[in-house]
Amino acid sequence: MDQHITIEIFGHPFTFKADTNISKAKEVAAYLEEEVGKVERQLSAESVSINKRAILILAALNIANEYFELKDNQAVLLEMMAQKTTGLLDSLNTVAS
Repeated sequence: MDQHITIEIFGHPFTFKADTNISKAKEVAAYLEEEVGKVERQLSAESVSINKRAILILAALNIANEYFELKDNQAVLLEMMAQKTTGLLDSLNTVAS
């Protein structure tokens, strides 16, 4: 069942449809709001005047950077697990022989 979720960015509400997992969609929406707020606070603390579109783009770039870091970390972890699994299987095969 589709439900609608509304987030507020720069004082404007944005409503979108969530197909299934409402709690996950709310979590994602809250994360976006927080990232936009972080960028906005950082720029205001640095007395940098920047338009709202640029703030959204910077927030999106921050999120994309986090995503790629996590993706790289996952690849390293999977490679380590594969190596350890291979080592364990080799050890088991040696003991079984």
